[in-house]
Amino acid sequence: MLYWLTALSDGGDFFNLFRYITFRAGGAFLTALLFGFIFGRPLIDVLRKTQGKGQPIRDDGPESHFSKAGTPTMGGLLIVGALVTATLLWARLDNVFVWIVLGVTLSFAAIGFADDYAKVSKQNTKGVPGKLRLALGILIALIASWVATQMHPVELKNQLAFPIFKDVLLNLGVFYVVFGVLVIVGSANAVNLTDGLDGLAIMPVMIAAGALGVIAYAVGRVDFSEYLDVHYVPGTGEILIFTAALFGGGLGFLWYNAPPAAVFMGDTGSLALGGALGAIAVATKHEIVLAIVGGIFVVEALSVIIQVLYFKRTGKRVFLMAPIHHHYEKKGWAEPTIVIRFWIISLILAMIGLATLKVR
Repeated sequence: MLYWLTALSDGGDFFNLFRYITFRAGGAFLTALLFGFIFGRPLIDVLRKTQGKGQPIRDDGPESHFSKAGTPTMGGLLIVGALVTATLLWARLDNVFVWIVLGVTLSFAAIGFADDYAKVSKQNTKGVPGKLRLALGILIALIASWVATQMHPVELKNQLAFPIFKDVLLNLGVFYVVFGVLVIVGSANAVNLTDGLDGLAIMPVMIAAGALGVIAYAVGRVDFSEYLDVHYVPGTGEILIFTAALFGGGLGFLWYNAPPAAVFMGDTGSLALGGALGAIAVATKHEIVLAIVGGIFVVEALSVIIQVLYFKRTGKRVFLMAPIHHHYEKKGWAEPTIVIRFWIISLILAMIGLATLKVR
């Protein structure tokens, strides 16, 4: 919205700063951060008052989690509110990629909100039926993936790009849209599975979003894409403003979610943020790199898949409990130890993902 202030510029004054994506990204970060600090405590007070007993705790979960009973959920409203407000304020609203990412974020947040509300109101851990949740997610991702393909350059349409190999493209044809759905829905559910400890999911999401924001800015500029030998996707640079807002909103939320958490993000936040990461990856043609920078989410999701398949086949478990962060809890690791080590791994993976921009 503030981009239109450039119309008041003569080319050498303050208003000219609004032409620069980096300046507006900084503004989005600060806006979202302040939003989190200002509205965080009031939102938590409202959630605690309206939810009563807070998020239901699984009976079969780690014993340490029983002490968290009564903690309110739906804290994802704070993150989503911050990043949407900041993005609408600082991004160019005539950019389709911005609306694709915002649309996926808000739609998955709505699914998560319905799920959280069902859990809190019924005081059980089932929520919205899984098949309905999955069907709605697929529909949203299908629309987003199709629109993204229409915005990609002709030479990249329906093509899967590979990191490191600059000239290797795999034409998936109409199946690219299906692949995009898999990326977005898979990312949303992987982040949702990761959100099981105080602060565990939000920092890796912020780190992954930061890496994807740098990538979006690079592939959205002709000069950077030529220098780095990456595929140029016009318009994706504006996504940096969204990721900056996500980072700021995430920090604001982490202030209250740091152990011991005053609020959980719930499915409202985890589905929304995971879906956003997937949508950014599809928009920028860096779907495979998402699997690298979001490696923690991949491992968490795989641990659940492996556990379920192996148990159905043998009646035995590979992990003491899935997702894998619960396995380490069962082994006696302290919760802060697990969380901080996962943060460290996420940062390392993000650096590897960013390195693929130059190693070509």
